[in-house]
Amino acid sequence: MSATEELIASAEAHSAHNYHPLPLVVASAQGAWMTDVEGRRYLDMLAGYSALNFGHGNPRLIDAAKKQLDRVTLTSRAFHHDRFAEFCTRLAELCGKEMVLPMNTGAEAVETAVKTARKWGYRVKGVPDGRARIVVARDNFHGRTTTVVSFSTDPEARADYGPYTPGFDIVPYGDLAALRAAVTDDTVAVLLEPIQGEAGVLVPPPGYLPGVRELTRDRNVLFIADEIQSGLGRTGRTFACEHEGVVPDVYLLGKALGGGVVPVSAVVADTGVLGVFRPGEHGSTFGGNPLACAVGLEVVAMLESGEFQQRATELGEHLHSELHLLVGTGKVTRVRGRGLWAGVDIDPAHGTGREISEKLMERGVLVKDTHGSTIRIAPPLVISKEDLDWGLAQLRSVLA
Repeated sequence: MSATEELIASAEAHSAHNYHPLPLVVASAQGAWMTDVEGRRYLDMLAGYSALNFGHGNPRLIDAAKKQLDRVTLTSRAFHHDRFAEFCTRLAELCGKEMVLPMNTGAEAVETAVKTARKWGYRVKGVPDGRARIVVARDNFHGRTTTVVSFSTDPEARADYGPYTPGFDIVPYGDLAALRAAVTDDTVAVLLEPIQGEAGVLVPPPGYLPGVRELTRDRNVLFIADEIQSGLGRTGRTFACEHEGVVPDVYLLGKALGGGVVPVSAVVADTGVLGVFRPGEHGSTFGGNPLACAVGLEVVAMLESGEFQQRATELGEHLHSELHLLVGTGKVTRVRGRGLWAGVDIDPAHGTGREISEKLMERGVLVKDTHGSTIRIAPPLVISKEDLDWGLAQLRSVLA
């Protein structure tokens, strides 16, 4: 057996089969490239589902982490530490908000937002106790916890995990009339992805997000934008909501906030929302730890320059221009997305998304499938135009 085969066999024997990864074993990575245990190089066109927006081993982020590792990595929130205040302040300023509640994973940020919205509904809006409801969109992906899968419509994410958490109303994504009909006096929040990533990089119709913002403001309902995958430069703006001039009440951040180094997530909002929490009512031992804050601070500094948003805009325009040339050729039926993020629907005659992903892997390009014949393309924002073109050439060859 090869080293790859041995390691995959060992993983299959001793780890739960909750993922179906492509059959390669990564040993090292730098920038937009990964190298496996056999020494083969691959162009990463997935970037850890946007967790690696700044590339593998980004020198600025690694340096920030190394310096903090020599000082202190964890205090718990039982004590203050000297990186916390600056991280919360700078992240709040980046978002144009007043307060930050740091957590670790994206799912924790979503769970925290659910608790925030309910507590706000009872203490501020005046919803009777136990009656708070949150409106979400069909085909959403907000995480894997019990509460979050309770409002998922994906059978694989939801099946066999009941009984489910009540209090959620599901409406079609992009349908403002359906959303308007679902909002009642007991509604405390509307929770949406500005672009639905797991569903295939679905961009809502023009005017939808502004309509959501107007409706939630009129009905005294929180608009919570899950920017965990779409935010922090991926679409060419700091937040995907900016493309429609929309500012939600609450931002949910994660993935790229940890720079691909450590898990960092956050709920960001004004004092009138996050101010509902009192000591002891919510927390996390690792949330806002010194190492996470040090890396997160460097991520914020990198985004403040606007360099990465500009790269995503320019390279994204090129990416979509090249991909749209494939539409109507009998190979690709549809392309969606913004910035350096695309969902590509492959004509089923050419294979499933998994089959196309495996063929691309054989050519040294890594993408991931979703929902049948769709592949997702989301390279690190540091990718060069030459490498991006090479990756797209491999896609064209696979589809030829």
